[in-house]
Amino acid sequence: MFKAANKGVTDTRLDHAFFVMGGVAAVWLAFLLVGESFQLGWGQVWFYVVFWAFLAYLLLPRLHRILTTIYVPGYFIGRARTSDGLLGDPVNVALLGAEPQIHAIMESAKWTKADDVTFASSRRIISSTIFRRSYSEAPVSPLYLFDRQQDFAYQQEVDNNPGKRHHVRFWRCPEGWLLPGGHKVDWLAAGTYDRSVGFSLFTLQITHKIEQNTDVERDHIVSTVSAAEPAVSVQVIKDFSTGYHSRNGGGDSISTDGDLPIVDARSVLVPADQLPRRTDSRDRRPAPIIVGAALVVARSIAAFVLAVTLFTSSDLATDISTDGEALDPQATTALVTVMGLVVLVFGLGEVFLAWRIFLGSNGARVIAMALSSISILVQAIDYSTGTANLTLEAGLAGLASDILVLLALSSQRARVYAKRQRVPAVPVSVVSRGGVNS
Repeated sequence: MFKAANKGVTDTRLDHAFFVMGGVAAVWLAFLLVGESFQLGWGQVWFYVVFWAFLAYLLLPRLHRILTTIYVPGYFIGRARTSDGLLGDPVNVALLGAEPQIHAIMESAKWTKADDVTFASSRRIISSTIFRRSYSEAPVSPLYLFDRQQDFAYQQEVDNNPGKRHHVRFWRCPEGWLLPGGHKVDWLAAGTYDRSVGFSLFTLQITHKIEQNTDVERDHIVSTVSAAEPAVSVQVIKDFSTGYHSRNGGGDSISTDGDLPIVDARSVLVPADQLPRRTDSRDRRPAPIIVGAALVVARSIAAFVLAVTLFTSSDLATDISTDGEALDPQATTALVTVMGLVVLVFGLGEVFLAWRIFLGSNGARVIAMALSSISILVQAIDYSTGTANLTLEAGLAGLASDILVLLALSSQRARVYAKRQRVPAVPVSVVSRGGVNS
């Protein structure tokens, strides 16, 4: 047990070190990109789009995450958090009941379960928003409670416009966890109304802008569920939190009176053949894991290209010399062959590493971050000593790839997925009054 505890502390410190190094490396890359912008002038519009994307989706979120880890408390304070660590939407609904019962009351109230955030769903919501096409299952951005992403979310599209919608995220409460004041609930939820699409005040990302009075959305959720399912009862904890005016993670103003309704769905009957497998957001492969694995594959492809060049280039062997004198042709050929084999083996190892990362191996994730960190440090030393010049034409793409690997795999979503413990299926045959019966 003592060894396991020490290993856990070491893993945590290592993750923190990689996380901070990713932020420092991202700042350095931003500095290099700004320098390149002066060389390119204003004609290269694509470069400034890439720089904005890097700033909004990688650099600023990482800096926010580093700072909020220091000054934002980690305990429950009635607010969800963004992946950047900023305080997000208010937690304004609590629920009692098994997961199938929560799904049943939401579907009865004509709410639609939101898709998970994937490349396909993200592309679809962007096109749907631009062309004003309906997407009733549009995904919602991840928010965090209990240090994990929402388990699922529901929404109601307004006027067939994905830019406007009612939506609510749900988190399963940890076993034995109680609300402040000692109230036992099974789920917490955060509901808000998306009124438009705009830019985040804090990160410059494109995001939904929410209606300020979140109590209206809270009451809409409770009223639609109560009207659709007579077996539901509602108890309200008055002044659960102090009424306040604040901002969410996107910089939108929010206000609430602090009341917390508890929706009791334990009496809702659900047929046994409609019982879904118990879900847990930590079991869903997040985008940073996929991106990190893809970048490692790209690194392996570069190694394969270099190996092929070493094996097939006749000019390279003649260029190799020692102390200004050319090596023996046979020795040169042997040296080039050995170099090619080493690079080839490294490329094959990178492919295996990428596959293990994709499967969720924490060890492979740590090894990939370590390799990227070593590469970044070597390039930083070469750059500071003047032995290497990092530009768009030479070296900058490789450095950016290593930094992106480090940013992706050191993110909270990648770390939680790699260290997760899978949640077993709930052995249920029928859900009736009082919860789940085996």
